[in-house]
Amino acid sequence: MMAIIQHKIELHDLHAHLFKVTLTIPEPASNQAFSMAVWIPGSYLVREFSKQVQELTAKQGGKNIAIAQLSKNTWRLANTPTKPITLTYLVYAFDASVRTAFLDSTRGFFNGTSLFMRVTGQEGTPQQVLIEPSDTTKNWQTATSLTKLATNLYQADDYDELADSPFEMGEFWEGRFTASGIKHRFIVSGAAATFNGKRLLADTKKIVETELSFWHGRAEKPLKALLDKGYVFMLRAMDNGYGGLEHMNSTALIAKRSDLPRIGDDTTSDGYITLLGLISHEYFHTWNVKRLRPAELVPYDYDVENHTELLWFFEGFTSYYDDLILRRAGLINDEHYLGLLAKTINQVQQTPGRLVHSLADSSFEAWTKYYRMDENSSNSTVSYYTKGSLVALCLDLMLRQSGSNLDTVMQSLWQKHAAKGKDSIGAIDEAALVEAIPDKASGQALLKWVRTTEELPLSKLLASAGIETVAVKANLAQQLGLRVGTNGSIKIKQVLTGTPAHKAGFAAGDEWLAIEVKDQTWRISNLDDVLLYASAGKPITAWIARDKQMLKLDLTLPKNQMLNADVKLKITDAKKLSSWLG
Repeated sequence: MMAIIQHKIELHDLHAHLFKVTLTIPEPASNQAFSMAVWIPGSYLVREFSKQVQELTAKQGGKNIAIAQLSKNTWRLANTPTKPITLTYLVYAFDASVRTAFLDSTRGFFNGTSLFMRVTGQEGTPQQVLIEPSDTTKNWQTATSLTKLATNLYQADDYDELADSPFEMGEFWEGRFTASGIKHRFIVSGAAATFNGKRLLADTKKIVETELSFWHGRAEKPLKALLDKGYVFMLRAMDNGYGGLEHMNSTALIAKRSDLPRIGDDTTSDGYITLLGLISHEYFHTWNVKRLRPAELVPYDYDVENHTELLWFFEGFTSYYDDLILRRAGLINDEHYLGLLAKTINQVQQTPGRLVHSLADSSFEAWTKYYRMDENSSNSTVSYYTKGSLVALCLDLMLRQSGSNLDTVMQSLWQKHAAKGKDSIGAIDEAALVEAIPDKASGQALLKWVRTTEELPLSKLLASAGIETVAVKANLAQQLGLRVGTNGSIKIKQVLTGTPAHKAGFAAGDEWLAIEVKDQTWRISNLDDVLLYASAGKPITAWIARDKQMLKLDLTLPKNQMLNADVKLKITDAKKLSSWLG
């Protein structure tokens, strides 16, 4: 009988936010080594999960054995291979995001990378998780995608599945539906009494059915792993929050409590559409990034950064399809979809970093740039999510001109590289991606769009789909090149390169207090005040406070109200648009 590694999880101290983990290794190697992951797949930042480990001890045959720490996240035992070993440690858990672990008197949540040690040499060994509730949590529910063996006992095929299967514990709403034979479970914690779970479940089912049809059509059977184990949506409703993280058979989500649908209210808020787009995005990842995976991430190396130049594809193309799936599922109409698309276009066009950092480089440097944003990030990099989605849009529209489309490219990649067995992983590199594009010119255009900083031909390609890009008047912040916060005064958050504010000498952290116009000086508290006292196209003096020092900056207010303008999308040919979105 195969030895099984067991991880017992105790809710040790709710108020101190401590999980207690007892790891039993039935057949250890001599001087057994073990480690904690430093990052979690899907979130490209070294998070140093080992920093939350406390009071690590080890026993063999009832006796304590020495532990030597070899690196920041790796240890070695002074053991013999003759008897089982038991490791015990505490993990501090008070991060309410989808990426780590959380525990208090109302709820428990954890990802495997935050709690479970990896036993060196036994990564392929089956792993069990035993949840041992406390007296105060004995009535809590548990949700996870792992196979349930008995009450509070779950099993993973190996460490990778263990690390990829988050747990949600507490009191929560639950709904279920079946699509293409796959059982789906949706749990929501933290929702108000007004929450309309029936509507959320029905809308999620439409998204799921549309995406299953996209990847598998009507003839092909869905993934055996999904048919066998099902899929779990875990949504945490909070006063203010947003996020999602994909897994093979589940996803962890965060949304504003106010964005959930409400009983007796049939309107569709922008916040609810944002939530549905998040659900669509993370479910699409079930195929694109979890099973179709960057070649550099096969297999995952949990000890160091895993660099790839292809996040523009795995995240960007998924971002293109998330809202498009909502349109195809009938959850939004053409006008609403085009509004969401215009928002993405404007986000990218208002980012000077798109002109200095290619998508390939942005993907590779996600670990140090995208996930470590600062006040200069808009000038030095570009999001592989947003610009990547626009590259997908351009590729799709260009392919449609030659009688093909992006759907067929995605499906071709799936069939060739991952649709082979129970849980096959397809390693995708740039060559495999370009090879799947049927039109050579489109493939070459794609390489240019992601390797260089040339502007995308958005207006031209949108026109081919019956859409006109129309510039709209920019507000003063856009014209000046400022991103500000106001709370009684104007706080400068970002200054965009090449703009009037940059040329005048504004800096992030400045507080803009007043303007001097001819022989008058006016206190200002928001940017609307500027145009109250000064005219467009005229020079003024801006009074700012920087580290408590008063400075005067010479600034000419832009006369061109279209400077750094946003765009909106206007339908000019409904028939052409229907051939794309219909």
